[in-house]
Amino acid sequence: MTGSVRILNTGSLLELQRRLRAAGNENIRASMQRRVRRAAEPLRDDLQNTIRTLDIAPPPRRGRPGGPSPTTRPMRATIADAIRISVRTSAGGAGARVWVDRGRLPADLKNMPGVINTGRIRHPVFGNRRRWVQQNAAPLWWDRTVRSHTPRMEREVARILDDVRRRLS
Repeated sequence: MTGSVRILNTGSLLELQRRLRAAGNENIRASMQRRVRRAAEPLRDDLQNTIRTLDIAPPPRRGRPGGPSPTTRPMRATIADAIRISVRTSAGGAGARVWVDRGRLPADLKNMPGVINTGRIRHPVFGNRRRWVQQNAAPLWWDRTVRSHTPRMEREVARILDDVRRRLS
C-alpha cells in the first residue's frame, strides 16, 4: 500500500532545532529545511515519473471494439501531480515526508495509488457495474521506488545534520 515516506532521524533533528531556536539564527534553520526538502525531491520526481510511465495492461478484447473513454482525465498524470513533499521540524514528526495528497485527487481516484501498488486493478467497463474487468500493472511501484532512494536520502540527511552541527559549534 502506498503511504507516506519519511526521512527521519527525529532525535537529531529535534535537538538541532532546539539549538537553532536558542541561537536565534533563522538563516541556518531555513537552510536546513531547504536542504532536507532537496534531499527528498529526487524521490518525489522518480515516483511521479514511475507512475506516469507505469504500464497498465488492458484486458484482452473479446471481438468487440472498445469505445471512447468516459473521462478525458489522464489517471496516471493526475496521481503523479498529487505526490507531495512536506518538511517538518516540530516534535510531532520531524523530517521530510513524501506522500500522495488525496485531497488533490478526484473522488473516484482517492484509493487508486494503493490499488495500483497491488498490481491488480479491477473496475467496471465504462461504468457498467454488471461487467467488470481486471487490468494488471507492475506491483509495488511505490515501495520499490522508495526502497531504491532510501540509502541516498539517509546519507544526505546525515550530512545536512553534521553541517548544521558544525555551523552551530
